[in-house]
Amino acid sequence: MLRVLGSHRQMCDGVNRRELLHAGGLGLTGLGLSQFLALRDAHAENASGAPHFGQAKRCILLYLYGAPSQLETFDMKPDAPIEIRGTMQPIASSVPGLDVCEHLPLTSRIMDRVTVVRSITHEFPVHGVAFATTGIPAIDVAMELAPHDTRHYPYFGSCVDYFTRQQAAAAGTPMLVPQNVALPFPFSSQRTGEVFRAGPYAAFLGGAYNPVWTEFSGAATGTVVKTLRDMKYDVSDPYVGCTKDSHFKLSMTSPQEQMTIDRLNQRRSLLQQFDAQRREFAATSEGKSLNRYQEMAYSLINSPAVSNALDIRRESQETRDLYGMTLFGQGCLAGRRMLEAGTKLVSVFWDEFGLAGDAWDTHWNHYPRMTDQLMPGFDKAFSGLVLDLEQRGMLDDTLIAVLSDHGRTPKLNNAKGGGRDHWSRAYSLVFAGGGIGRGKVVGATDKHASDPIDRPVSPKDLLATMYHLLGIDPHATVPDRSGRQITLVPDSCDVVPEMLA
Repeated sequence: MLRVLGSHRQMCDGVNRRELLHAGGLGLTGLGLSQFLALRDAHAENASGAPHFGQAKRCILLYLYGAPSQLETFDMKPDAPIEIRGTMQPIASSVPGLDVCEHLPLTSRIMDRVTVVRSITHEFPVHGVAFATTGIPAIDVAMELAPHDTRHYPYFGSCVDYFTRQQAAAAGTPMLVPQNVALPFPFSSQRTGEVFRAGPYAAFLGGAYNPVWTEFSGAATGTVVKTLRDMKYDVSDPYVGCTKDSHFKLSMTSPQEQMTIDRLNQRRSLLQQFDAQRREFAATSEGKSLNRYQEMAYSLINSPAVSNALDIRRESQETRDLYGMTLFGQGCLAGRRMLEAGTKLVSVFWDEFGLAGDAWDTHWNHYPRMTDQLMPGFDKAFSGLVLDLEQRGMLDDTLIAVLSDHGRTPKLNNAKGGGRDHWSRAYSLVFAGGGIGRGKVVGATDKHASDPIDRPVSPKDLLATMYHLLGIDPHATVPDRSGRQITLVPDSCDVVPEMLA
């Protein structure tokens, strides 16, 4: 395995890892491969000294947009007052003493394969997908609604893609499928309003490192009542249920259904007007380099391996049912198929659908939405993914990371149907596979799940742990637009050893 190095830490010969990363970068353009590999072998130990560096050969990141409540998932407080604990009851799991919510019965049976982190904490109780999934040190609402704000840092998947390409180039290994794929559709593209939310973008790494998105092809089989302040909508939602003919395709492989022949001809005519300028540019060294990247991109996108992997209709109905016939469940199944096809990192988003403030953002109708819209689909998808990877012998080297923005307020609000608002001071997430410990709990909160009382963990510590397991030094650097080297996570953050096997 090629170990990507790059932190400030000194090694025994006085060479620091950031200098070595710079040397490796030069190697991709001028330094001979044998010299590069010699440098790698001379400095192969991981920076943190934590075990299982590089054990995860691949990763599937499950993102629950809007933030699930810690009190109704993995940090229940049955002895708290009812306005804190709510109405849901804990049930025993496969790990003695590790209770989970009664509406996660399938997940309760696989908790012996999982690590729960109960003490995640940060200072930004806003929908900071960018904060949860990038190295950016701070987030605000304006940035959340501006994906291309120049202050943003690159998405976790984009950075993994960046280093994966470096490794492939150094080893002379061709990439046969995209290494950074995201499902089920471009992020925040199915919500009301024209403003997209920030998060899964390559930022200063450039558009070439954005996730390759899929489009969902299928129909909803279930409806749910969604509430936004004083508005109510009865929405057909594929996250509640989807048809058996549902599948995915890369968003660049075929025209959208609403694209007419006239519109295609107009675009073709416009493209022809630029042909002469393109030919002139193509003759330059920059153009030749760009053309090589374009050819690689087209070959990846049009690869039969990719289209076959995304066609979940090829799976048995038994396997599809294992994940649940919902958009999230079938997205997780397609993600597993992409990992098998050779993709390094797949992101599956539980995104807003049809209404802003949707998904796991339960300010209103908290309990009806948790029981009817959210928890059943997550329960089947997450447990099905863990069991399927285990049955295929892939769990030990596949990292599963469930991430989200923040948690929910310990005290219920007075909204109809109950509601919990944003809360970032303490929340819970789960991880499995790829070097993660089994049946472990990291950290603890007070009697109201309000604040950590043991082992506070930052979202950046989680990212550092994920990078580490994928064989990337979390303090490696990437160049920003000015060429300044930016660490993947802040220097104050590091691997959480208690999460590891």
